[in-house]
Amino acid sequence: MKYILIIGDGMADYPIAKLGNLTPLQVAIKPNMDKITAKGRSGLIRTIPDGLKPGSDVAILSVLGYDPKDVYTGRGPFEAVARGIKLRENDVAFRCNLITEKKGTILDYSAGHITSKEATKLIQIIKKVFEKPDKIEFHSGLDYRHFLILRNSPEALLIESTPPHDAIGLKILEVLPKAKSKKAKKIVENLKDIIINSKKILESHPTNINRTKKGKNPGNMIWPWSGGKKPSVESFKKKYGLTAAVISAVDLVKGIGIYAKMQIINVPGATGLHDTNYEGKAHFAIQALKNNDLVIIHVEAPDEAGHSKNHKQKIKTIEDLDKRLIGEIINKIEEPYAIAILSDHPTPCEIGTHTSDPVPFVIYSPFIKPDRITKFDEITVKKGGFGLVVNKSIVSMLISNKIEN
Repeated sequence: MKYILIIGDGMADYPIAKLGNLTPLQVAIKPNMDKITAKGRSGLIRTIPDGLKPGSDVAILSVLGYDPKDVYTGRGPFEAVARGIKLRENDVAFRCNLITEKKGTILDYSAGHITSKEATKLIQIIKKVFEKPDKIEFHSGLDYRHFLILRNSPEALLIESTPPHDAIGLKILEVLPKAKSKKAKKIVENLKDIIINSKKILESHPTNINRTKKGKNPGNMIWPWSGGKKPSVESFKKKYGLTAAVISAVDLVKGIGIYAKMQIINVPGATGLHDTNYEGKAHFAIQALKNNDLVIIHVEAPDEAGHSKNHKQKIKTIEDLDKRLIGEIINKIEEPYAIAILSDHPTPCEIGTHTSDPVPFVIYSPFIKPDRITKFDEITVKKGGFGLVVNKSIVSMLISNKIEN
């Protein structure tokens, strides 16, 4: 038996007035998701434990059966390891966005989805100005997603930071990092200075001048957030007795896979946006199952559409995921398989950020009796055979060979 787990990041949503009070999942044409739902059993699952902030970091750890309260230290270290950045015991890694600041507020968390080529040039100048040997480092990542590493600075764990996608339209001075203890005060003041002064460095950079001339948002400020230390994660093989591979365009999911000692598969043309290589992910997933028991396929595109408050694009990403990835897999896979599909968390288009609401999921397996649900969406699966699942991993349900009635 082979196992497939497909995560449509941020795919779940709220009813939208412009869609006749339907969600993007309800409106999207997705025959393959609905086909699997008709053959399987569905429900809602809570992926964000009480007391934790909603995000893919916490949600995907929960989906895979790792308790975020035990293993999660911050988003930064999971993403950093995917870039080959080595962390020592007392180092703290922050995710560091290139953002667009305008008139003292955060206008855009992604600098208009700046390209990796453009962003690398901007991070290089930040490195020259602000890096300090053995103390402060900057590293380039994918598109707007980069890294700030504070070496031998455990007190940096006592810093409260705001994700930029949660601060659109807010005043910079209101959401700058805050010290949660006196030990972190000096580091926080230094971070504030770097953030504020980064605009002076980046504003006049040719890359940003060029983007502005073309009507694109410039990457005129850096924004570090979600710092953490190197986590301790049990290997997936030891936890479940299965080998696993991860397919994703984003460093976060790759990093979780690396710490869990899964195979990381890089697909050419996988972008993390609506133009990602869906067919390539499907092809590589089928190939990965030849040497692995389970493959995890993560698609970031619906989440980015949700953050952009673009319900039309979100519908399109769901339809592409269904036709170009899920359809490709179920039509071409030759071995017996069980499959699960879910959203890791909602990213409602009307608010543009993550929420903690339970998400729809479906599992098709020879060991699971199907229910009578035939549509995959947030509303319909409420009546599914699983009901509301809390404190249980979807992976453990997917791989179970215990017959459920």
